[in-house]
Amino acid sequence: MNRHQDPRYRTNKRYTLLTGATGLVGRYLMRDLLLKGHQLAVLVRPTKQELARERIETILQMWEEELGHRLPRPVLLTGDVTQANLGLSPKQFRWAKNYLDQMIHGAAVLKFSGATPDDDPWKTNLGGTANVLDFSRLCDISHFHYISTAYVCGKRDATVYEDDLDVNQEFRNDYEISKFQAEQMVRESDCFKTKTVYRPAVIVGDSKTGYTSTYHGLFLYLRLMAMLIPEQSRNAEGVFETPISIPLEGDEPRNVVPVDWVAKTICHLVCTPEAHGRTYHLVPDKCTTAREVIEYCYEYFHSSGVKFCGRGKERTGDNELAQQLFENTSIYASYETSDPHFDKSNVNKFAGHLVCPPLDKDMVFQFIDFGKENRWGKVKPKTPKVARWIETHLTEIALAAQKTMGVLRINGVNRLLKFGLDIHGPGGGQWQLAVNDGKFEVTPGLPDDSSPILKLSDIQINDLLLRNDESEVTHKDASAVSIDWAAPLESVMAKKSESDS
Repeated sequence: MNRHQDPRYRTNKRYTLLTGATGLVGRYLMRDLLLKGHQLAVLVRPTKQELARERIETILQMWEEELGHRLPRPVLLTGDVTQANLGLSPKQFRWAKNYLDQMIHGAAVLKFSGATPDDDPWKTNLGGTANVLDFSRLCDISHFHYISTAYVCGKRDATVYEDDLDVNQEFRNDYEISKFQAEQMVRESDCFKTKTVYRPAVIVGDSKTGYTSTYHGLFLYLRLMAMLIPEQSRNAEGVFETPISIPLEGDEPRNVVPVDWVAKTICHLVCTPEAHGRTYHLVPDKCTTAREVIEYCYEYFHSSGVKFCGRGKERTGDNELAQQLFENTSIYASYETSDPHFDKSNVNKFAGHLVCPPLDKDMVFQFIDFGKENRWGKVKPKTPKVARWIETHLTEIALAAQKTMGVLRINGVNRLLKFGLDIHGPGGGQWQLAVNDGKFEVTPGLPDDSSPILKLSDIQINDLLLRNDESEVTHKDASAVSIDWAAPLESVMAKKSESDS
């Protein structure tokens, strides 16, 4: 019997580690997994402006404002996929080895060219994936989920099937090559029970709100139109004239998918064990065309004048508007005339009920409205508001628990006081606390089902801590710290005693 088959070895391995949680897809995937009650850990790199925990808190508070309720906090691992062992401290690495069962690797860089292997996209997309695979092997992770891209297909005219990878295709840029080689490494790895690959097409904003955190692809075109069209002259009917000749037929299909659908579909497949071990093309049921997007923009901006002059001609403009548009979007020129048909049999089989919303007029309008409101990425996210970071009060909570409960007795036997602390909302998190005769141990993550879990919101825990602070000031007695914990702790311990009887 190997480790993957030994249930004793895998008792604590219940957590999934997500890389790329601060990216566009990652922040949606983090939200959806938490909403499903998934026991989640995230790998986050600090920036010069924000600590890792602040970056995650900013994102989660954005979701809480939209959802109208508090979310649990994932276990936070501070690190970087471009470093060995993901840059984790020895303590964090030990935790990962003991608690991680699944990996969702979504960290990537959308950069089309890199001069050396030390530059992106190679550094993150290829080197980062190699580090993640090495880390997963060392941590004995069972299930590996890799977020690739549909464009590992390169330039293809024939239908691209989900099991296709290396068919001697030609690539457009270093990004495609880096993702292709990374997916090859994933497929060749032999240390997992299952390996699942997700290949999204061109990802755009939220189908319902228009939200995006990045302004690539379609959003770049929309931003340019929003900036340039109002500068053009109007004709007698008051319509902005946009004399641009585009070297396309106009009806070439485009595989565009909204980020909320991509994340929801990945989340469903991750949470469906029988779906593991396959490759999934996350592509639309109905493609869009450049002509459709132009016509939507005509209506939004009250403009007209674009002509489709047929494929094969160069992207050259005979006016300032065309020149600015073509110069700023030249990086995407190779994608304008070629987008293959992707088979999605696996998606239809295991997630066919999750219908991909088509890119219609309402969605494009939402994208433009959001972009203008967000000043096309210039509006900074709100600074997270945190009354207390609960992790700085864990010692206080552990001691209060022991003073409140003493030694736990079940069926006349003294037992170690051990419980989980699951704090939802700003500054919250998940921990397990073990207390015995004044000695305590704090471990990230929740305990297994045999230990009780104390679930509180940040408001409830902050109220308890505030009353404890006031009690200490009033009584000058450290023992007073336990007085306010009696009700919640006795309640959860009583349920534990009943279940064990």
